[in-house]
Amino acid sequence: MYTPAQRSALRDALVAAARADERIAGAALTGSAAAGAEDEWSDIDLAFGLAPGADQQTVLESWTSRMYQNHGAVHHTDVWSRGTVYRVFLLESTLQVDIAFAPADEFGALGPAFHLLFGETAEQPAWKTPAPVDLIGMAWLYALHARSSIARGKVWQAEYMISGIRDHVLMLMCLRYGVPHSQGRGLHLLPPSATSAVEATLVRSLEDAELHRAFRAGVDVLLAEVERADADLAIRLARPLRGLTPA
Repeated sequence: MYTPAQRSALRDALVAAARADERIAGAALTGSAAAGAEDEWSDIDLAFGLAPGADQQTVLESWTSRMYQNHGAVHHTDVWSRGTVYRVFLLESTLQVDIAFAPADEFGALGPAFHLLFGETAEQPAWKTPAPVDLIGMAWLYALHARSSIARGKVWQAEYMISGIRDHVLMLMCLRYGVPHSQGRGLHLLPPSATSAVEATLVRSLEDAELHRAFRAGVDVLLAEVERADADLAIRLARPLRGLTPA
């Protein structure tokens, strides 16, 4: 396990290396450090803006070698957004290091958790918050597949689909209460009065009766949340969704 001091030292070293790399024109802190919300479990989040003419793949390869040879990386994975690649490293210490390598025109704040260290930024379109109706649509899709999975005896798929209903209900709650909705970041901010009903959707075993019970609970909390978002839609969805889960 890493310590906060070790994390800070590594982040400082990476920023210093970025300043010395002529292929990198800008750098910023992102994530919890930029928001002033670090704790002992936080990872390192950095964004690098590439200099005009810098080859992204060459920079990626160079920095990946640096992470493995100098900083104890054991694996990495990539997440792409437009032309920016977020290379996520796992270090032997279990520290996660996320480095975004952005073309010059994509280097800039996508949200409040962005603190420029050096260089210039380009204005970026803000991330869009999903519309409740889109989350509702995904939730009833999961419900349809939960029904068929149970009927087919595909118990692990059924558990997955029931969990999908729950996840989308929780995201709807996050939107309703104005807390972060992505990847469970705001779930701890939801009031217990909201989340207590969702506990019944947890699948406690793969027995047929238990899958049906959790599925019915999922439909119940989904319809309750839909009613808060769109009462007319809740009325239209009630009959077909309850028909998926006979008593």
